[in-house]
Amino acid sequence: MSTTYISDTPPSLEQAQELVGGYVTHVPIPSRPDSQMFVDDEGLIKGLPVNKEASELAQQTIVGNAIVLSGGARWD
Repeated sequence: MSTTYISDTPPSLEQAQELVGGYVTHVPIPSRPDSQMFVDDEGLIKGLPVNKEASELAQQTIVGNAIVLSGGARWD
């Protein structure tokens, strides 16, 4: 599983969905309130493996690919 970091230009919804492999859902990052994490909304249903890097950031279990948006890449 991978965690993609984007800090310049926000991805489109379609690009975000392609990166996570499905419908996106927001997950807060307690240690980085200026950043946003998005993951596959159906990751658990799909049985995706744990993403250790994203889980550490989010301080909860995250499965599948994740994207982290910061700076100018954040969604409003």
